[in-house]
Amino acid sequence: MIVLDGIYYAAALAAGGALTAWLAGAWFGAPLWVLAVFCLYFFRDPERTIPPGPVAVSPADGRVVAVAAESPALRRVSIFLNIFDVHVNRAPIAGAISSVQYRQGRFHVASREACSSENEQNVVTVEGEGPAGGSRVVFKQIAGLIARRIVFRKQPGDHVSTGERVGLIKFGSRVDVLFGPEWEITVRPGQRVAAGSSVIARRIDRGAPDGA
Repeated sequence: MIVLDGIYYAAALAAGGALTAWLAGAWFGAPLWVLAVFCLYFFRDPERTIPPGPVAVSPADGRVVAVAAESPALRRVSIFLNIFDVHVNRAPIAGAISSVQYRQGRFHVASREACSSENEQNVVTVEGEGPAGGSRVVFKQIAGLIARRIVFRKQPGDHVSTGERVGLIKFGSRVDVLFGPEWEITVRPGQRVAAGSSVIARRIDRGAPDGA
């Protein structure tokens, strides 16, 4: 499965390559054809198996670059996406979206710690329902050095399922997830995670089914 944006980009690049090849020769059109193929690869959107139980899943593919205290009551998990990762973002828990706030900012390299507070970002708050009921989880779509386009397809008041597709960040980026004290973080820096299928936190106050 490929995100529609990727098909548009690939089609435009392939057409540009064909025109360049016709005007100047096939070798001159080849770079555009390579970029077209890369766009199809970059915008891939594979299906994922969503784990059950009172868990929070990763909202993005990538590498965990930080597990840190954001405040006395909040812990932050930061995930860095390089240009070879899947960039479709998914909801970490099931619930109602209570807030979507876009914040202008800078475009530091997304692996830097300063990105969490200084870079352009979209901050989404989800009020938990189902196994995550009674809990609030915040996640941030953060632009990076190359990524300058954040896409979020939901609105305040919308309900999402755990692991549901909610948007994407184009061409390298970062996602932060903020958890309250009712959550136990289950990942560590350096670990690779997959959006929708990797568990990054579990509810401390609720049991999880065997194998969850």
